[in-house]
Amino acid sequence: MKQLTKAEEQVMQVLWDLKNAYVRDIIEELPQPKPAYNTVSTIVRILEKKGFVSYEAHGKAHEYYPLVAKKSYRKSYFKGFLNNYFGNSYQNLASFFTREQDLSLEELEKIRKMIDEEIDRKTNQET
Repeated sequence: MKQLTKAEEQVMQVLWDLKNAYVRDIIEELPQPKPAYNTVSTIVRILEKKGFVSYEAHGKAHEYYPLVAKKSYRKSYFKGFLNNYFGNSYQNLASFFTREQDLSLEELEKIRKMIDEEIDRKTNQET
């Protein structure tokens, strides 16, 4: 799956939240300073060419909707992120977060609890 630019991702976040929207609806949801109508329209057409959105025509207006689910994009994006920045190693990722992000003891305990629960779940599946 292709990666999105920051602007494309920002528009997709709005579409994922709204489910379907006209360009003016997307602009309303974007933070200040609001981009120009033509800018957002161009981004949406690029997203259409990339296969991320489609539209339903209502006269001259187009109502856009996502073709790619947020969960699917997030999974694909994370795989690339993990590969590009952590050598495709979850251990390197975990090391980065635990050592270099100055996590609090409470955050580390929550992460450990989640990992322990997943280990128990997988252990129980195997037996």
